[in-house]
Amino acid sequence: MIVGLDHVVVLIRDIEAAASAYAALLGRKPAWRSADEASASVLFTLDNMSVELLAPAASAAGDHIRATIDANGEGLASLCLRVEEIANWHRRLDRLGLKPEAIGDGGSRNLIDGASLPWKRTRAATDAAHGVRLFFLEMSGQRPVSEISADAPITGLDHVVVETADPERAAALYGARLRLDMRLDRSHADWGHLMFFRCGDLIVETVKRAGKDYSDGRDRLWGLSFRVDDIAAARQRMQAAGIDVSEPRAGRKPGTQVATVRSGTCGVPTILLQPPARAL
Repeated sequence: MIVGLDHVVVLIRDIEAAASAYAALLGRKPAWRSADEASASVLFTLDNMSVELLAPAASAAGDHIRATIDANGEGLASLCLRVEEIANWHRRLDRLGLKPEAIGDGGSRNLIDGASLPWKRTRAATDAAHGVRLFFLEMSGQRPVSEISADAPITGLDHVVVETADPERAAALYGARLRLDMRLDRSHADWGHLMFFRCGDLIVETVKRAGKDYSDGRDRLWGLSFRVDDIAAARQRMQAAGIDVSEPRAGRKPGTQVATVRSGTCGVPTILLQPPARAL
């Protein structure tokens, strides 16, 4: 079964520039750095998931990542879901026509402290997932949580947004096939068709926007919504770091406040979300 979202992958050109940008955005230090012949990566681990920044190596081995960025620009590239008993999950993916790759053993060594973390991994065929790159990981341990480096840090991810050309198809994939719990299915003349699927303690949101052309039929990873405890303080901190953030406004869910981050995200549409205050 899927136990949560392990991480999202953001493709970027310059690993150090992106790491500095996300340290300022999140108010946290990198938790993990690694490199191989094809790529370099930096991970920021929040309370409920990680953000992986991935850049191509300067050598020819990085050409595939470089070509992807040239074609699509910097931004969200993959969803990596954490599972239990990956062999059983692989069989389910195969039965459901998601054409999974063979399970592979992988791992990473943290250049910060020398720690190692192995895992097993498979991925669904991108065409079977309607254009979204979906990976599935069975982890043998936990990454360290990113150290807080500033006031009013990001605490976790609230939701990741997938734009879909076909809401019924998306419901079949994320609800029926992947067994994520559908919490909302709503159409609105201004917003379009929204669906929320619970994944661990966050939401995978699918949206077909009103009036948008989806004639290519593909779904796309779109953006992230990060949780903050104090949105005004988080905005003030980010603005002091040179990040452009809108004034907070009422969110769609009663009691929430949201603000749009307009720079410093490496091409990822990003909002801040302050959840409703809990009743005492």
